[in-house]
Amino acid sequence: MKSQKSAELNRAKLFLVGTPIGNLDDMTFRAVKILQEADIIAAEDTRNTIKLCNHFDIKTPLISYHEHNLDKGGEKILSLLGEGKIVALVSDAGMPCISDPGYDISVKAIEEGYDVVPVPGANAAISALVASGLPTQPFTFYGFLSRQKKERNAELQLLKNKQETLLFYEAPHRLKETVKAFTEAFGGERRVVMARELTKRFEEFLRGTLDEAVTWVDTNEIRGEFCIVIEGNLNTIQEEQQSWWQDISILTHVELLMEKENVSSKDAIKLVGVERGIPKRDVYQAYHIDRNE
Repeated sequence: MKSQKSAELNRAKLFLVGTPIGNLDDMTFRAVKILQEADIIAAEDTRNTIKLCNHFDIKTPLISYHEHNLDKGGEKILSLLGEGKIVALVSDAGMPCISDPGYDISVKAIEEGYDVVPVPGANAAISALVASGLPTQPFTFYGFLSRQKKERNAELQLLKNKQETLLFYEAPHRLKETVKAFTEAFGGERRVVMARELTKRFEEFLRGTLDEAVTWVDTNEIRGEFCIVIEGNLNTIQEEQQSWWQDISILTHVELLMEKENVSSKDAIKLVGVERGIPKRDVYQAYHIDRNE
């Protein structure tokens, strides 16, 4: 086991800095201090981050780090860390590494021996969960479902019997289709909370059943980013029995799903992670190690 203890600004570090998801008053004193004292800020979109910096009088230089420049941006960040610099990573809103490319550089920094330090801040999923009125423990954060109908339906089939509360993100232009897919997979009686514009002026929580949610999306103008909180399957009886995949390797599991669901290895890896209850990255590593042996 390797220990990481120090969070002081005394040597090269990568700080993962939480930023507001809408209301600038949610910016923490510590986040402002880290951004002011860092040598560089790596931003998902510098146009958004410069507005935040101007508001809090942060003069630290910015560089871009987003999903379209993972390699080039990642090399730049690692190079700065190699020079002993302090790098602060921010996403457009909320905590880095949640539905953004922060995870990739965090892993690389850890592999290179640099400290990776969280600076907690606002998070849309947790904010929606705690105010939803649905059970807060346990819960599963899933984020965005696949955009392709076949892959999305396969994901929902794997999730429909889970007893824990489920958390999803969705964009306004896909909300109607996604809510109807939830209803088809989970049934219309499940309780759901759709939270939009969290922490902003027009924040709204829509509470009801999935059937009622379908009616709402069909009769209202849809605006804002949504966090969807869905009640777990209360009718599922968890039996202590061997799963069908218990005695097969992850490689075989992925290949079987690729054939059965007619999906890519990338999507099958994600589905295997859900089915086995393990991180997608662990499935990815095991799959490629076994495949290359």
